[in-house]
Amino acid sequence: MKSWMNKGEHWIWFSASAVSVSVVLVFGLLAMIAYKGLLHFWPHNVYDYQVMHSNGQIEQVIGELHDTKLKLVEDASNIEIVHEVPEYLIKTGNRDIYGIDFKWINSRDIDETQVKLADGITVVERYQWGNVYGHLESLKVNGEVIATGEAVKEVLQDLAEQGTALHEEILHIEKVVIGGINYQIERLRLEQKKLEAEGEYDAQTEAEFEAKRTAFNQEFVEHQTAIQQLYDQANSLGEVTLGIAGGQKITVKIKQVVRFWQPNNMSLIAKVGFFFGSIGNFLTEDPREANTEGGVFPAIVGTVTMVLLMTILVTPMGVLAAIYMSEYAKDGPVLRLVRISINNLAGVPSIVFGIFGLGFFVYILGGSIDDLFYGYAAPSPVFGTPGLLWASLTMALLTLPVVIVSTQEGLSRIPRSLREGGLALGATKFETIMRIVLPMATPAIMTGLILAIARAAGEVAPLMLVGVVKLAPTLPVDFNAPFIHLENKFMHLGFHIYDVGFQSPNVEASQPLVYATSLLLVVIIVSLNLGAIMIRNRLRERYKSLGN
Repeated sequence: MKSWMNKGEHWIWFSASAVSVSVVLVFGLLAMIAYKGLLHFWPHNVYDYQVMHSNGQIEQVIGELHDTKLKLVEDASNIEIVHEVPEYLIKTGNRDIYGIDFKWINSRDIDETQVKLADGITVVERYQWGNVYGHLESLKVNGEVIATGEAVKEVLQDLAEQGTALHEEILHIEKVVIGGINYQIERLRLEQKKLEAEGEYDAQTEAEFEAKRTAFNQEFVEHQTAIQQLYDQANSLGEVTLGIAGGQKITVKIKQVVRFWQPNNMSLIAKVGFFFGSIGNFLTEDPREANTEGGVFPAIVGTVTMVLLMTILVTPMGVLAAIYMSEYAKDGPVLRLVRISINNLAGVPSIVFGIFGLGFFVYILGGSIDDLFYGYAAPSPVFGTPGLLWASLTMALLTLPVVIVSTQEGLSRIPRSLREGGLALGATKFETIMRIVLPMATPAIMTGLILAIARAAGEVAPLMLVGVVKLAPTLPVDFNAPFIHLENKFMHLGFHIYDVGFQSPNVEASQPLVYATSLLLVVIIVSLNLGAIMIRNRLRERYKSLGN
């Protein structure tokens, strides 16, 4: 044993054990996030509970079982004795009737042997007020009952599909078509103010601008008329009446129905289809109900756009700084001080970068750009306000030390003989670096970018100050020139998780969405990293023979 200890074998086993535990914990965390995130999209069974209150009244509660916890309760005969009693969190929906979506039930108040699946229960997802849990009773169109009982389901399916198609068409016209018209009108207004400030706005120009404005307004009115017609069609689809727990009834307009299903009657194949359909809706729809329902498409676009733009900005800055420090700068106290500063910069809290980005990029640099080029737009700022560009620059500054250090490490591993060989063949130092040294250091540069992408995609604190918002009216990328709007605010998956998890007015409803969004963020980060890793491996194989 003493010989084994003297050889340091115990440290090897200790290190291996620590790494193994860390790997297990990481994969365990990812497995938990994946399980709870994917469970959010699975159709849950709906149960019927008979709750006995202390006054002897029996309350019917119908809903999905979402969570269970143990509550400490004192014994009735001896207060010194404490029992652990299970409590169940039931999603009852019907928020416009009950005021809340969830209800806690004490296991002492129910006979668990009498708990059963609610027969024929239908779950209706609405654009507002959450889900409805009830039994289909009747369907009216223009005040006339056209279906009752079981016949409602088939008719409702056709009408709900029509309502969904109308809703998507309305959204397309409002956000894409009319949004494009409003964008063109705003650009026309700014162009007019610019010409007025330069003294070039004469009568002829005014007539041209007025003609363009009139054309835009006419087009706007035409689309508004088309939208009103679509709304009239949606209103004429009718309404469905459902019987809910306690003998009450609720009426839902067809135009408010996103989709409906009967989870207790679905086959496994139907549930799998519903599962993947829910994931598709989550990825392609906009958020609803204070981000607690709907999808995260704007947050996906904002996150990916910001990360890619950050990568484009940080790569040349980090690589050029590393090349200068490794190949051109003379070793001395100044260079050592710079290297120490870069290493220490990696440990600065991210919120400090956010404050710096707000003060320097937004107020100083953005304000100066507005004063120099967009003075005619005053008092409305263009670049002197948080936006996509400043968020990307702040993230580039945050991840810059990682890129510099990894690039320096890659440059230091290039054999000196290759540099001398290039110089001996008549190449200049710049040509040797660009043609031989830098390509061979590319795998190390990609390693730095992988680490930078992973950190930038998950940061939240600095982004809250320099461009991220709870709900963005427009996407930073659209079909209006110049297509990428650097001055726009945007949504981010990391901030979406924070907002839903800690700022949501409906905490219970937001918890499953937090796991689902976290899983999506992990998938996006892993996907971006895998892409960078594939590029790095190809470059490594390409320059391996040159290094040998």
